[in-house]
Amino acid sequence: MDIRNLHRRAMRDTGGVIAQIRPDQLRLPTPCADWTLHGLLRHMVSENLAFARATTSGTEPSDVDWNAGRLSADPAEDYRSSAADFGKAFAAEGVLDRQVRVREFGVFPGRAALVFHFVDMVVHGWDVAKTIGARYEPDEDLPATALELMRRNPPPQDGTGVFAPKIEVQDSAPALDKLLAFLGRNPNWPALR
Repeated sequence: MDIRNLHRRAMRDTGGVIAQIRPDQLRLPTPCADWTLHGLLRHMVSENLAFARATTSGTEPSDVDWNAGRLSADPAEDYRSSAADFGKAFAAEGVLDRQVRVREFGVFPGRAALVFHFVDMVVHGWDVAKTIGARYEPDEDLPATALELMRRNPPPQDGTGVFAPKIEVQDSAPALDKLLAFLGRNPNWPALR
């Protein structure tokens, strides 16, 4: 599996949705509990920048600020810029084998950190699209791969993890719906415009 290629495509798809955001939509609620669209975008920019910085910060607790992202009057550009920083950091020689500290969750090989971020990008692309009523149709292999990776290491189901407990969907549901449900998102969440 070429996780770098999958990740690049997920970032591109998510960036395409983010480019459609209007300023009057930034205060809308999102499928991410407790976050407005502004808060979700700020989180995404923060994560892009922090993951990039973590690739060179070692494995000990450091001064990487996982909430340092800021949004300007052009959130789409903020996302593009932070995504470019992320892409540059994860294109570096040996980064997938390097040990990377990810937030408070611990130390992981760079490949695992990239997987975490990949899953976030696929899901957050959907979050943004649902919030603004935009189309989000990633190639089927993106959510299918993200789901396969999450099933290998399922999140806690007791409400203590970063995802809500999984919900049930039909076996015939598309891969994206299955991924969302596995991570506690309702694929039928209403779009508010």
